[in-house]
Amino acid sequence: MKNIIFIAPPAAGKGTQSAIIEKKYNLPHISTGDILRDEAKKDSELGRYIREVLDSGSLVKDEITYELLYNRLSLDDCKNGYVLDGFPRNIEQAYKYDEILSNLNQELGYVIRLDIDEETLEKRITGRRICEECGTVYNINSDNEKPKVESICDKCGHRLYQRNDDNITSFKHRYDLYMEKTKPLLDYYAKKGILYVINGNDSVESVAKEIDKVLKEGM
Repeated sequence: MKNIIFIAPPAAGKGTQSAIIEKKYNLPHISTGDILRDEAKKDSELGRYIREVLDSGSLVKDEITYELLYNRLSLDDCKNGYVLDGFPRNIEQAYKYDEILSNLNQELGYVIRLDIDEETLEKRITGRRICEECGTVYNINSDNEKPKVESICDKCGHRLYQRNDDNITSFKHRYDLYMEKTKPLLDYYAKKGILYVINGNDSVESVAKEIDKVLKEGM
């Protein structure tokens, strides 16, 4: 299996689809957002810096992300492929990612774009709730994704929380950055012939089936 990159705006379903692929193909799911949030939990100068940046809805300095990502991709579980979401976000990061892959003797693989409208994304962002224990994600703006008991995880019974950046102000800021920076990135991968566009407005199951078709055709 080749490496897989997801490119999509915030709350488009990158994490959900990555988890599905991780389970089906036994590939590690690597989210730069998760890497940064894990680092932000540490009581260190770097951890405090990352925490402040994330809380403001801004983006962490690229140099820090590069170092943390390189360290993660260097681990043995990534040698046979992985699923990467949240990176690269712009053309400059794409060039740097090429360098990282070259140093690790890895290939680009697949680049999958989840195409989804802004209104749907806003509802997903403001309604998203996450279990503090098992990480299960819910959405109070969707009847099919609400927890059975308000603020309580269906699976483990622990409380749900809302990320600090899951608000309209942060979403608008992140979405505008995405739209500004992503087009050159998509053009870059399209020219390489490895960009696949999937309709992200469909159900989780439908999106997963379309992605699976892409992966099986490339095997």
